[in-house]
Amino acid sequence: MDAASPTVGVEEEFLLAEPISGAPSPRNVEVAAAAGEIGIALKLELTRCQVETNTEVHTRTSELLDDLCRLRTGVASCAEKHGARLLAVAVPPAVPDAFPVTDTPRYARIERNFGMLAHEQGLCGCHVHVGIPSRETAVQVGNYLRPWLPVLLALTANSPVYRATDTGYASWRSIQWRRWPSAGPPPFFDSTAAYDDMVEMMMASGSILDTAMVYWDVRPSVSFPTVEVRVSDIPATVEETALLATLIRAAVVMAQNDTRPPPRVPTELLHAAYWKAARSGLDGAGLDTITGRAFPNRRLLAQLIDYVTPALEQSGDQDFVSDTVAAIVARGNGARRQLAALHAHNDVTDVIDTLAAATLEGCY
Repeated sequence: MDAASPTVGVEEEFLLAEPISGAPSPRNVEVAAAAGEIGIALKLELTRCQVETNTEVHTRTSELLDDLCRLRTGVASCAEKHGARLLAVAVPPAVPDAFPVTDTPRYARIERNFGMLAHEQGLCGCHVHVGIPSRETAVQVGNYLRPWLPVLLALTANSPVYRATDTGYASWRSIQWRRWPSAGPPPFFDSTAAYDDMVEMMMASGSILDTAMVYWDVRPSVSFPTVEVRVSDIPATVEETALLATLIRAAVVMAQNDTRPPPRVPTELLHAAYWKAARSGLDGAGLDTITGRAFPNRRLLAQLIDYVTPALEQSGDQDFVSDTVAAIVARGNGARRQLAALHAHNDVTDVIDTLAAATLEGCY
């Protein structure tokens, strides 16, 4: 593998919603069957109102964008055939008290062991996989990526509306998701053995049931030769997802080339920075995880882009990143667009319409 331009793949989780009310629609089995007929293999998520797409493995951002559009448009068509809308949203804007759990042995086991956590999900994220040469590399790359996780969350925040209410957070998914015992930023690991010891402890204690429940926001993938970054809400648009993947891949390249030791950011500081990012999103203030000082998240994003610019220049992605960030700042990310729709008429159906349009924006 060429370390200068490693492969990248993306998993996107989507909400299936009723067309009018926007309430979660428990039709993932039917939609997945229809998608299979057109050559799209969907993964069933914990609740029946969710599906997950998986892109092919790519080295070019333009090809990743095309693949993301292919998947979103194809699955949206299958959802429509079964009376549902496909929404790129990280929490359901209009929800019932609980979600039906998908009927698989593993999900039934999670339901038995974690109770209401399994029934209050419907949380949709985006996972970016970047090819790396070894698990050892993945663990060390994770140490370098830890300081940047909050700003990636702020960039992609797309879950401010829940139960038809402005939650006061740009990413309510992040707040909800971190109730799981293994979610959030990972510890700093000096070695792969230390990583494995921590996972073994969590399994022995029952806080996770298998290695797939290691929900840390950066981890060695359990299925692929990749480092997996899981901090993001599902972005509102394909361009935002491609931007996220491009920045993460560039950060992985920089981490592998960095001769300095990775910063040992205290987990407590990361938790505070996560909260600020979830609260404020891209339009508010965040925490610099190195200094502990508050700065606008747009400034922190600019610092990340400065850090990864050599990798972006090498891959030819610098213009795409610059143009896409400028467009998001001008138009707003998912969180800002949802809140504008909600507060225009105080009607959650406007939020649903906005999300449905954004999900396929740029794909026609």
